Amino acid sequence: MAALVPDPKRVRRSHVQLGAAGFGVVFVLVGIAGFIPGITSHYMDMAVAGTGSTAKLLGIFQISVLHNLVHLLFGVAGLLLSATPLRAVRYLLIGGIVYGVVFFYGMSVPYDIPGANFIPLNAADNALHIALAGAMITASLVLDRGPTWTAVLSEGRAEL
Repeated sequence: MAALVPDPKRVRRSHVQLGAAGFGVVFVLVGIAGFIPGITSHYMDMAVAGTGSTAKLLGIFQISVLHNLVHLLFGVAGLLLSATPLRAVRYLLIGGIVYGVVFFYGMSVPYDIPGANFIPLNAADNALHIALAGAMITASLVLDRGPTWTAVLSEGRAEL
């Protein structure tokens, strides 16, 4: 049996690029799932924005059309920015910071004020957002800090 030899013409993606693409795929899937009845409970009660939307993804996370569209756009951004290692690092770092801000926003805005809580965010959303913030920032800091990253830099593939 012949050994598997990597194709030298095939562009290798760094770990940070794969991480950004992975987050991107998950966000796209979550955004799509938010529009699927059955995966989203109370689907017919979904509002465009605000706390008037009683639809919940997986019966847990309160969502709206705006919330789903944000997930879709954030996911597409992850897929596009995973094209280069430096863009992938920036997507993960800035995305993590954004989710940290969204967590603090969700914790500080009174739930019962529809104009202020326009996304909408419930306690489950807040917990998930702080977890995402931590995961994305950590990924931006630890992925590709070894031999793979060195190879990316030496091959000149870390361009913007």
